[in-house]
Amino acid sequence: MIEPVALITGAGRRIGAEIARNLHGAGYRVLLHYRHSQSEITELVQTLNAQRKDSAHCLQADLDQIAQIRQLAQQAQVHWGRMDLLVNNASSFYPTPLGTVEESQWDQLMTSNLKAPFFLTQALTEALRESRGCIINIADIHGERPLPDHSVYSIAKAGNRMLTKSLALELAPDVRVNGIAPGAMLWPEDADGREIINPAALEKIPLHRLGGAENIARAVAFLAKADNYITGHILTVDGGRSLRQ
Repeated sequence: MIEPVALITGAGRRIGAEIARNLHGAGYRVLLHYRHSQSEITELVQTLNAQRKDSAHCLQADLDQIAQIRQLAQQAQVHWGRMDLLVNNASSFYPTPLGTVEESQWDQLMTSNLKAPFFLTQALTEALRESRGCIINIADIHGERPLPDHSVYSIAKAGNRMLTKSLALELAPDVRVNGIAPGAMLWPEDADGREIINPAALEKIPLHRLGGAENIARAVAFLAKADNYITGHILTVDGGRSLRQ
C-alpha cells in the first residue's frame, strides 16, 4: 500500500508540529516546512523517522518570497513523487492598532495568511489533482469576528476563508478544499517564547478551557479522510467562543 504524502507549512512548533505528529501516526509520510525553527524541526523529523524509517523530511522556505514558495512546491513534489495533502498552517500574528500600521506589516500579514497559501496551492494543483488529494487551510474565528487591535490579521484571515471556498469550486471534483477556524487553542507567547497566561480569557469561552493543539490536529485528520464528502467548509473549533460577543 502506498503511503500518502502530506506537506504541512509552519510545522516546527505548536499546532503545526502537532498536526505533523497526528498525520504521521495516521500513516502519512510528512514533509515539514519551516522558516526559522531549525532545531525544533530537526528534532521532530528525527523522532518521526525513528518511529517509521524514511517517513519524515523537512524543507526550509521563506513564504514571503514567491520564488521560495515555488521552490518549496517543487521540492515537495519530487521528494516522494506524489502529494496527497497540503495543510496551509504557517501564519504571522501580531497586533496592528489602527493609526500605527506600517505598509510592511500589512504586506507580511497578508502574505503569510493569504498570498502564500494561494500561490503554494497553485504550484501544487496538478500533483494534488493526480492523487485526488485534499487541501486544508488554517483560518481563524477572527476572520469572521474581528479581533480588537488586530484589524490587518482579521482582514487577512477573512480572505483565507474566501480562499478556501473559492478554491473548493475551482478544484472540484478532483481536490477537496476545507478550512479550520480555531479559537483559543494555546496561550500566546512573548518575544522570548514564554506563554502569556490570562485565566480571565477563559471566561469568554463556554467550555472554560483552551482547546489544545491536538484538537486542531484531529480536525485536520478528519477533513483529510479520502472518503470525506465535505468541501468548501470552514470547521470552527473554538469551544463555543464565537457564540458570544
